[in-house]
Amino acid sequence: MSKSSNKEQKTTFFRLAIIDDKTHKQLFTVHFTRISAFIAIFSTLFVICTCVFLIIAYTPAKTFIPGYPDARSQRAAIQNALKADSLASVIYRWELYSENLKRVIDGQEPIKIDSLINSIRNTSRTKGEAANLLKQDSLLRDQVKEEEQFDISARERRNLPIEGMLFFTPVKGVISQKYDPVIHPYIDITAPAGSVVKAVLDGTVIYSGWSEDAGHTIQIQHDGDIISIYKHNQKLLKQTGDKVTAGSPIAIVGNTGGLSTGEHLHFELWHKGESLDPAKYINF
Repeated sequence: MSKSSNKEQKTTFFRLAIIDDKTHKQLFTVHFTRISAFIAIFSTLFVICTCVFLIIAYTPAKTFIPGYPDARSQRAAIQNALKADSLASVIYRWELYSENLKRVIDGQEPIKIDSLINSIRNTSRTKGEAANLLKQDSLLRDQVKEEEQFDISARERRNLPIEGMLFFTPVKGVISQKYDPVIHPYIDITAPAGSVVKAVLDGTVIYSGWSEDAGHTIQIQHDGDIISIYKHNQKLLKQTGDKVTAGSPIAIVGNTGGLSTGEHLHFELWHKGESLDPAKYINF
């Protein structure tokens, strides 16, 4: 009898009640043990921590955290990196100028190649080696001219991943038809007639023309093997071969082409020959 009574006394129950102070009527009553109370408190804290994590990870609220880089700081970091590369190129040119000036004063033939590093490391080259370098440099220049018809190579530029690029919104509007990789590998953006279409990145226009289905169409080649396509425009503002900057006007929203059913922009984004969902990289 004593053993069974001790086992029953081990479990202690508690009661939490809400009582009306005037009528002493119990409005709410909860019975619990120490274990159930611990589980309830732990579960509540877990849910709160999970909600806070999701809010910080998947909403713009994370930008309010001190020290977290926002879009402006990321843009500034990228621009500073590009400026650093440009400054390095300027320094190389000045060093080449100084080296050539020294050679002219000494009565030597000036260097006419872009590679300053090799000329500094090997200052004791023979005339035959210098002539060979000049010949190779001339062949390289001719090859670059043929390959860079529109001057769209990434030479002396940073090859940033597409996730780190900042795209300019081509037109402000509502996405009327979303991206589908099989059926609809692009998006349609409904916008008022006469809205200005802008380039999403710096680049060069590789096509600007008309087709019966797409209407007035413009295609732009960007760095990193990225191509953006804009269709059904009312009017094109750029021609093939023109260089554009991010945010510069390139067309006017319209309703041209046999496949268009209203005023909108048909927008495509391609990376290395594969279509992308523009909504993942651009806020419309």
